[in-house]
Amino acid sequence: MATGKEIARRMFLHTLASIDIPRMMERKLPREGSRLILPDVAIDLSQTARVHVVAIGKAAHAMVSGLEGVLPRGTSVSGIVVAPVAPERRVPGMEYFVGGHPVPNAESWKSAEAILRLLESCDERTVVIFLLSGGGSALVELPLHREMQLEDVQAVHRALVTCGAPIEAMNTVRKHLSAVKGGRLAVAAGTARKITLAVTDVPAGKESALASGPTLPDPSTIADVQRIVAQYDLRWRFPERLVRWLDAGKMPETPKAGNPAFAKAHFHLLLGMDDLFHAAHHAAEACGYTTRCDNSTDDWPVAKAADALLAQLAEWQRMNAGKRVAIIADGELSSPVTGNGVGGRNSAFVLDVAGKIAGQRITVLSAGTDGLDGNSPAAGAVADGETVQRARTAGLDPAVAFRESDAYTFFAKLDDAIITGPTGNNLRDLRILMTEE
Repeated sequence: MATGKEIARRMFLHTLASIDIPRMMERKLPREGSRLILPDVAIDLSQTARVHVVAIGKAAHAMVSGLEGVLPRGTSVSGIVVAPVAPERRVPGMEYFVGGHPVPNAESWKSAEAILRLLESCDERTVVIFLLSGGGSALVELPLHREMQLEDVQAVHRALVTCGAPIEAMNTVRKHLSAVKGGRLAVAAGTARKITLAVTDVPAGKESALASGPTLPDPSTIADVQRIVAQYDLRWRFPERLVRWLDAGKMPETPKAGNPAFAKAHFHLLLGMDDLFHAAHHAAEACGYTTRCDNSTDDWPVAKAADALLAQLAEWQRMNAGKRVAIIADGELSSPVTGNGVGGRNSAFVLDVAGKIAGQRITVLSAGTDGLDGNSPAAGAVADGETVQRARTAGLDPAVAFRESDAYTFFAKLDDAIITGPTGNNLRDLRILMTEE
């Protein structure tokens, strides 16, 4: 009989298989002849002078492949694709860059310059299709402050991803410092028709945070940036030349709703929280678990989310006495880096929960749908009521691993790290908590 950990792994892998991007694009982007049908507009591509494609994010390759399958036959496209890995197959007309994540690299900088050059050729008869997915904030980057060097940009991103701020706050700062974020790619495309197709890893209603919102009006302000910088003590983490630029008041405001650049812009969500929940819920029910989905802990600190989800699991068990039950949660948790170890927020969450379920018939899994967790090679980890005792027998100390931000090493030694490799997708982190009653 399969163990709870084996079943949880099976649920996660089934969920990944169910959120196939090309198949979703075919289903959600119907075509009538040369017309591409979106919820709010139909675009006749035969009436356009040129079609540009800008694909940014961890799911960029899958999205380009899916778009190729839904565009009318014979449609000629040119564009830029930026992902954290090289493509298995190159689509004709596309220029490829391997950007850095979670910290920008030289290709991140070069790709931003290439995208801006491409958009310079746009006019009112151009259609630009932006394909956005998570990870884009680091994969494409160019600073507004032109005295900054790549190492300065890298220092800014490292400061943001390790300060403990939620993703929305990090992206608020990124948008205001960048020449390609916070609506600025929409502005760069001028009078072109702009279509953004998104696979989102941000909370519902916060789509402008996806890849730091390069094509959407930015609701955040300079005042928000100043508050975040103060709240998370970022001044001392930022490069000195950037701090001087900020102090001089040279940071411009991002484009807002009402800017003419958004008059012919359309945003369409291809995959989001509901798609992830549907697939995971189906996987859990297929394994015999009475299941409830929850996203109330999104952006919470790891320990607080662990306590809340375990309390929900206990309540759900009481409501379904005698049955195996599961809680499915999504979203990204806050897990400040406090040591020099290897791991990320998913393995940190599982490590925190492991100590709280010791001796109980409970299993917990947390993993990123992109296949990567922090600076580790794993997607996340899985644990049960025996994990802490097994760790102690192996000479591992959970408290030390958590303090040193070394959760991946802890679970790898127990053979409980979840390793998928990059999945080519990026919705949100998925958490599964299960009882074996």
